[in-house]
Amino acid sequence: MKICFAASSGGHYEQLMMLKPLMEEYDSFVVTEQTDYSAKAKGEKTYYMSQVNRREKDFVWKMLKNAWKSLQIYKKEKPDVVICTGVLAMIPMCLIAKMAGKKLIYIESFAKVTSPTETGKLLYKFADQFYVQWESMLSIYPKAIYLGGIY
Repeated sequence: MKICFAASSGGHYEQLMMLKPLMEEYDSFVVTEQTDYSAKAKGEKTYYMSQVNRREKDFVWKMLKNAWKSLQIYKKEKPDVVICTGVLAMIPMCLIAKMAGKKLIYIESFAKVTSPTETGKLLYKFADQFYVQWESMLSIYPKAIYLGGIY
């Protein structure tokens, strides 16, 4: 089984790195954002997407660019599962995997205790498994799985 671990930079990436034992157990690769401090998981093949902010003028262009790049990575790597902690730049990889009939596991941000992320609201509809890290989030995502925080 091959797993794609997908997360934007910053806190979402740090949460994803809490799953490092899974990365070491399975054939895997990481997809994250290209930033000034580009993170790289030690020993993991890493691909970079453009950082996206929905308030920027070139938002649509960057999302299209990320969708194209995600498709190329997907065709090359052929993951069976995508595990994602968000956000925007990772949506194309998640949706491409779902369209190809693969599994999507989404982990809502640890920082979200009483309100959802925009990405979480979208991917909740598509995820095969959707995890929340706070029991209070089950009122927003009633079909989610609560197992506590990944920290």
